[in-house]
Amino acid sequence: MLSRQAGVPEEWVRGVVNGGPASYTLLRRLGPALGLHAAEVFTLAGEEVPDACATVDPRAGRLVPDLVRQAMKLSPDGIRALRGFVASLPQEKPPTPASVTVPYAGATGPGALLMRLVHNRNLGLGSVAKTFALLTGRYWSAATYGVLARGGKDVTADLLADFAAVLGVAAPDLAALTGALACEAPATAAAAGLGELIWDVRRLTTDQMRRTVDLAGSLRR
Repeated sequence: MLSRQAGVPEEWVRGVVNGGPASYTLLRRLGPALGLHAAEVFTLAGEEVPDACATVDPRAGRLVPDLVRQAMKLSPDGIRALRGFVASLPQEKPPTPASVTVPYAGATGPGALLMRLVHNRNLGLGSVAKTFALLTGRYWSAATYGVLARGGKDVTADLLADFAAVLGVAAPDLAALTGALACEAPATAAAAGLGELIWDVRRLTTDQMRRTVDLAGSLRR
């Protein structure tokens, strides 16, 4: 079934399930079949995210909390308009040559994997702390998220629910994908479309992010 949905030979998928290496083509095609973005599939497979899927301007991620703060006050129509504007922006080249590294290299476990998925949203530790606080109402310091990323803190049910809200992935699916403990926990409330918006802006430059934040403020008014 999965091989048909991805349009790849069944033996390719069987090989990966049995612990074998995954090819670039297979990982790209598995994303839509699994309902995931291609960059997330590479991350879950422990592979480096290719340039075509990677973020381009780490400085732009510092503006994500500002964008979320404005977007939280928008109506669903306002968020859709904002996402439409983001989709209309051209894909710019990185402002400086990018040094691609796998975040939290060497760290294993659900916490490290969840933080790598967040890193795909162009969020550094400081932006993670601010964005999570805005969307979930729970504040942890950037240093605490760093400990989580290095495997020094367990992923609790509440924390898994928080990641689900920010990543826009259902908590049970997130638990299955990362190996986190699938405990029952109430879903963390987040405005509809904000997880998707955070994904949408991951490849914007700093200038494009500033324009997007300004537009969010204008739509509020």
